[in-house]
Amino acid sequence: MKGIVKDLNGLPWLVKIILCIPVLDIVWSVGRVINGVAKGSILWTIIGVLTIVPGAAFMWLVDIILVILRGKAFAMT
Repeated sequence: MKGIVKDLNGLPWLVKIILCIPVLDIVWSVGRVINGVAKGSILWTIIGVLTIVPGAAFMWLVDIILVILRGKAFAMT
C-alpha cells in the first residue's frame, strides 16, 4: 500500500495538478484512505473517507493549492 502512495507522490507536477480537477480529485481521496491504512492510523483513514463524499466539494481546491505550494496533496506524506 505504501507503494501506491509513493507512486502518487512521484507523479510529475503537471499530472498532479490535473488530478486535482474536481471530478478527478477522487484519486487523491482514495490515496488518503490508502495512506491512513498503510500508516495504521484510524484518524487519517476516517479523514480520507470523509474527503471522498462530503469533502469532495472543497478538497479539490485544498489539493490544488497544496500541490502548487509543496508538491503533494493533503495528507500524502
